[in-house]
Amino acid sequence: MRASELGAAPIAAMPRGVWALGLTSLFMDFSSELIHSLLPIFLVVTLGASPLLLGLLEGVAEATASFAKLFSGALSDRMGRRKPLALLGYGMAALTKPLFPLAAGVGTVFLARFLDRLGKGIRGAPRDALVADITPLELRASAYGLRQALDTVGAFLGPLAAMALMWAFAEDVRTVLWFAVIPAVICVLVLWLGVEEPERSRPPARPRPWLGLAAADLRALGTAYWWIVAVAVLLSLARFSEAFLVLRAQELGMALALVPLVMVVMSLVYSATAWPAGRMGDRFDRRLLLLLGILVLVPADLLLAAAAGPAAALLGVAVWGLHMGLSQGLLATLVADTAPAERRGTAFGVFHLATGVATLLASLLAGFLWDLYGAAATFLAGGGLARASARLLLVAPRPARLSA
Repeated sequence: MRASELGAAPIAAMPRGVWALGLTSLFMDFSSELIHSLLPIFLVVTLGASPLLLGLLEGVAEATASFAKLFSGALSDRMGRRKPLALLGYGMAALTKPLFPLAAGVGTVFLARFLDRLGKGIRGAPRDALVADITPLELRASAYGLRQALDTVGAFLGPLAAMALMWAFAEDVRTVLWFAVIPAVICVLVLWLGVEEPERSRPPARPRPWLGLAAADLRALGTAYWWIVAVAVLLSLARFSEAFLVLRAQELGMALALVPLVMVVMSLVYSATAWPAGRMGDRFDRRLLLLLGILVLVPADLLLAAAAGPAAALLGVAVWGLHMGLSQGLLATLVADTAPAERRGTAFGVFHLATGVATLLASLLAGFLWDLYGAAATFLAGGGLARASARLLLVAPRPARLSA
């Protein structure tokens, strides 16, 4: 593909499968964020859970997804197939959605969240590897940016729907949560009918241990890849669950019916910046762009720490969303850049496992600091860790290869 063609019509040049994967993510995030935007308040205000328990729930849920991504990614390399595992994961998540409105206590919510995130884990690494499998190298950052942007469109449509439905049903949370089932079912249909897996996802079979994970595979990922993982782990420690953004807005006096606006604002900015960030990543130094994205998290944390009311908190949330848009697609692109094509599923699986464990620790730390010292301490600690992540990226070696 010529550079002039790339610049003239990047959207038109994007493979159909990338669009389908993006729409799949859109509908599942619509469903998940409709639930997630109401869940922190339901747990803390209605069921009486503490911020520390909220941090434990969110951290364990995300860590569960990350452990599953490790094995599903390695298994997709062994099978030479990505789509079946992606379908399994999305289908499993869709089947768990009714558990949320049926929940009568914290234990049931914990189980529902655990199973939902397990489905996320099964689909995550194969889906991310499939994006690189079906996309030309010169469009790779744009493809990850587009998928992330569509994913995040769903992430703000879900809370918007939650607000409208909370108003329509007089803040009956259980009734509102039932509506999350509809987009989850649509998501599975889009993936099933819209994505055709390429032959290059199916390399010749070679002996592998259980689930396809071997020490040799990890060594073969290369030094540049492991530096990217290290940067991402430190950044994940800085960026705890968005549930704490919701809790911060509610603590500062935001009405319960308007609390989903937190996720709307964050996701709207995230979605608006993810695609341009991907386009820039195909034209300029991806490491420098990622560095900028990491540093944007620092003022976001400062704003949230100092906020005296809901409006100031929403400004901090918007800057948080800018950080997400500038960083997440580029991190995925750098993983694909530095990992061998035949071990791409394993690479994404290891990446998600490492960052998921960091997210668990970050959410526990956030809840601990919140309980002992208040919200400001939580966000100030996050800002300090973000600066440390940026310093680590500055000394990381540049990748020696770009795998097609």
